[in-house]
Amino acid sequence: MAILGKIRQQSIFLILIIGMSLFAFVISGVFDGAGANSSPTDPIALVNDEEIPLNVFRQQVEFAERNYNVTTTQAAKLVYEQAIREALLNQQYEALGIDAGAEQIEKIVSQNPNIVADPQFQNELGLFDFGLFTDFVARLKVENPSAYQSWKVQEDNIIAVAKEQIYLDLIKASAGITEQEAEQLYHLENDIVNLEYVRLPYVMIPDSLIAISDAEIKSYVNKNKAKFEQKASRDIQMVIFEEAATEADIAALRSDLETLLEDRVEYNDVSKLTDTVAGFKTTANVAEYLERYSDQALDSVYRTKGQLPSEYAEILFGLEKDQVFGPYKDGQSLKISKLLDRKTGGAIRASHILIAYAGASRAGEQITRSKEEAEQLANRLYRTARSNPDNFETLARENSDGPSKTLGGDLGFFQEGGMAEEFFAFANANRVGRIGVVETEFGFHVIKVTDKQDVVLMADISRAIVPSEETSNAVFQKTTTFEIESKKETGFAAAAEAQGLDVKTVQSIDVMDENLPSLPSMRNLVIWAFDQESNTGDIRRFNKPDGGYVVVQITASRDAGTASPEQVQNQVLPELKREKRAALLLEKYGSYDSLKALAEAAEREVETASAINQNNAILVGAGAEPYIIGAAFGIAENQPSQLLEGNTGVYMIQVTKREKAIVLRSYDVYAEALRTEEYKKVTSNIGKALESAASISDNRALYY
Repeated sequence: MAILGKIRQQSIFLILIIGMSLFAFVISGVFDGAGANSSPTDPIALVNDEEIPLNVFRQQVEFAERNYNVTTTQAAKLVYEQAIREALLNQQYEALGIDAGAEQIEKIVSQNPNIVADPQFQNELGLFDFGLFTDFVARLKVENPSAYQSWKVQEDNIIAVAKEQIYLDLIKASAGITEQEAEQLYHLENDIVNLEYVRLPYVMIPDSLIAISDAEIKSYVNKNKAKFEQKASRDIQMVIFEEAATEADIAALRSDLETLLEDRVEYNDVSKLTDTVAGFKTTANVAEYLERYSDQALDSVYRTKGQLPSEYAEILFGLEKDQVFGPYKDGQSLKISKLLDRKTGGAIRASHILIAYAGASRAGEQITRSKEEAEQLANRLYRTARSNPDNFETLARENSDGPSKTLGGDLGFFQEGGMAEEFFAFANANRVGRIGVVETEFGFHVIKVTDKQDVVLMADISRAIVPSEETSNAVFQKTTTFEIESKKETGFAAAAEAQGLDVKTVQSIDVMDENLPSLPSMRNLVIWAFDQESNTGDIRRFNKPDGGYVVVQITASRDAGTASPEQVQNQVLPELKREKRAALLLEKYGSYDSLKALAEAAEREVETASAINQNNAILVGAGAEPYIIGAAFGIAENQPSQLLEGNTGVYMIQVTKREKAIVLRSYDVYAEALRTEEYKKVTSNIGKALESAASISDNRALYY
């Protein structure tokens, strides 16, 4: 999908260059050979000893930043994942001798409707001709070299798509399901048993009887190294110092805004005289006034009551012309608002049924009706709607060619300029409930006016609520004091407690993380935490992007590789305790040969479970027990088992009834359904499978 995504986003560039609606497929390599590869530099990664060049990687990251509007770290993650997948697939192609030529390219190009439907690539019978397509590419090289070079930049994409299809087809062929396998899987899912069992939960053995030594923990980790493989990570604790406006700051800002309401006398440094400056209530030039005193210029868009600040919407919408209200708080701003104008019924809501015709603006290729046919259909629907207005929504869903059909034709509220002129003129001139037919460049519209609301034009003096210089200085001083105290022998936590500060912790930070809980966009903090010069216990202050500071201490550093016994002790202890509890239970109760005798000895009950199958390994009241349920299908009926170790306890089970599913005449249909599911898994999991078997060195943290 990464490859296909790249093809799609580059296709727009080609459309602009060569003026045709083509999917970004590249075929020039078939005719004149593959393009030159960039010479490698210091690698961003090694994939099975194959380098991913840094210079090419950086270019792709910059492209992703510009086109996807993401941060550098996010772009690096996207490009890295794509680069690793491409490298792994290319290695597979080389090992298997997979290549793609004109035949595969023709197959892919021929699947694109935009190319196939283009007349310049069709023969005299109106059919797509791949030869005409290849001739076009050849002419492009001579007639438009710059466009041809842009085309060549993408030549590897089409080849990669074709190779991937061949590779996936090979994998899928090996993932087939035979009828015999289908039969086995069918019975695995549908054969059932009824059970009686006695469960001896592990909690029967108290902790006081279990002793686990450090040596045992170490031995367990050494025997299960793969289970405890870990990536490099860091833990931190931190104190955040927000730089927010105080109530005094807000009061000062409110007072400053209030001085703008009325006319005032100011001394003019130029004329050396006093001038009377008009206030917001009396100014004749509102736009100029906002330009001078507001953070935001005059917005000329009329608004409905619902578009005004919710807390004060009733008051604002009820103002008379030139009346002023404020200051009031709206989000992170203080505002004073003045009503400049009101339009009765200026916001209109309507539903429509669009009947498009071939050649109308934005008409899809599936639209084949003529203009006359469209007009006739629109008039017929108009008459139907007039006779039963309440059925308009259903008519729109069943007949409209517009995207609003899924909403029953509802277009929501709009104002002048938001719709085609003919459409707005009808909706504006007619009362709510009126139905009519209007023609625009998009086709014929059966319109129903559903609502009208008044709109107002407001002028807002808006000032962001920001901390004063005095507040900012106080926050900086408080941060600095804590930073100094935290580095003393008493320690980070003691310094925070002494100053009444809240300490937050973040665990298992990854080397490529950027956003931390409560701390977005803190890539510089993560880089410091993983720096070779940084050690556990180090403390540092960082500026927050949104204002304020954070003082951070590294509390744990874990390198990539097998975790130490100390690091995974909390994971290992429950496993070792379970093993020892199981051994003690087996030793104490292993001699009992019936469910009744075991239940009496252990003071437990004989429990039952009905209609158990191997596809759902859950025992009600016990949880997931795949081994116990699997064992039930392998023992004789009405014969008690030996004690079996499960996830939650030790079990003795007895099958009371075994029911085999109905034998099917043929398992072909079942096998086909299983094959379809397997094919989906192959497509989605092949990248993960290749990556898990590969040797990959990730050097991103050195550069990003």
